[in-house]
Amino acid sequence: MSSNISIKHINKLAIPALIAGISEPILSLTDAAIVGNIEFNATESLAAVGIVSTFLSMLIWVFGQTRSAISSIVSQYLGANKLNEIKNLPAQAIFIITLLSIIIIITTYPFAEAIFKLYNAENLILEYSIDYYRIRVFGFPFTLFTIAVFGTFRGLQNTFYPMVIAIIGASSNIILDYALVYGVANIVPAMHIHGAAYASVISQLIMAVLSALYLIKKTNIPLIARLPLNKEMNRFLLMIGNLIVRTIALNVTLYFATKYATSYGKEYIAAYTIAINIWFLGAFLIDGYASAGNILSGKLLGAKAYGKLISLSNRLIKYGILIGLFMAVLGALFYYSIGNIFIKEPEVLKQFYSIFWIVLAMQPLCALAFIFDGMFKGLGKMADLRNLLLISTFAVFLPALFILDYYNFKLNGIFIALTLWIIARGFPLIIKFRKEFLPQSQKN
Repeated sequence: MSSNISIKHINKLAIPALIAGISEPILSLTDAAIVGNIEFNATESLAAVGIVSTFLSMLIWVFGQTRSAISSIVSQYLGANKLNEIKNLPAQAIFIITLLSIIIIITTYPFAEAIFKLYNAENLILEYSIDYYRIRVFGFPFTLFTIAVFGTFRGLQNTFYPMVIAIIGASSNIILDYALVYGVANIVPAMHIHGAAYASVISQLIMAVLSALYLIKKTNIPLIARLPLNKEMNRFLLMIGNLIVRTIALNVTLYFATKYATSYGKEYIAAYTIAINIWFLGAFLIDGYASAGNILSGKLLGAKAYGKLISLSNRLIKYGILIGLFMAVLGALFYYSIGNIFIKEPEVLKQFYSIFWIVLAMQPLCALAFIFDGMFKGLGKMADLRNLLLISTFAVFLPALFILDYYNFKLNGIFIALTLWIIARGFPLIIKFRKEFLPQSQKN
């Protein structure tokens, strides 16, 4: 089994993964940009989209960890030339995660009001949040199904088909957003925030259907789950368990960030919505190379090619920092133009411009954290990721947030705390990785 880690091969995996990875943040960003420019209650509508997107991102990140677990196991078996032994695992995993998503809809739909009150939403913002969520949540099973299929393709070292699916999904969402939010004269009535939610659900359905078709036609991996359970199911569930705990800790961070931003007032939560969605977009862009690390590290571990594993990490560090710097410079060049894309309210823009520089400065640090996060997922070291996120959230982010809030830093405090959180997530992974695999590479 070839273990190619050339620049060309890394880019062949990373660039399509990068494009595929931004599909979910593009759904939220498109909703935010279009809803933020409606003719009435734009600030309240944008705030509602931000609150709901944060909650849905939490659910997607918690239960979407299937992708990393499937990718890790499939890539390791591919590297060891034993793929036939886990051919039926993806279908079983997809069935389990889709069933869980339906349970989530049943258990959250009736309690939408209580959920968003926890984010300090009230009055019109609360009303819009409930309306938006009760439509958009029906896209949740389609999203998780698509994520699980993408994990299978990643394990097979294929990021091209997920890219195609994501492009079609994101494009359809943009078109549907315009049509359903603003309406089409004499054809489609303007549905405002409800239209944005419907556009997202339809786009997620399109991606799920395409994912199923590509998996059936382009691979020999079955889509129908059958018994008996694969021998790796216990390992898969353990990985998922560790990743769910890790992701809950991650979402504690996002919950408190959103809660505090909402408590400062509607202009603050609207500005936070723009900033955090741009941060998500940056994270998913960097995730292209994190995905390459995820895909290749699992394969190299399966092949016991430790020297190439070290070389891979060195190359990905360089790529990640360069991408992070590029994004920071690009954001700086269009600093004041970007905010106007989302909203024209002067008070919201004032708050946004006061924090956007922190979002930009974070990008190279995010690159390091996300790339090694991806590599550790590929190596199957989910317990390490779990422990580090717990420490970063409860020993770094929350204390920093509480202190900075006490001194009235407001949105600046939130994003400074997020920066410290990213640093605490990234550098320990680099140290641990090199400590474990550098000696093994020297032995080889």
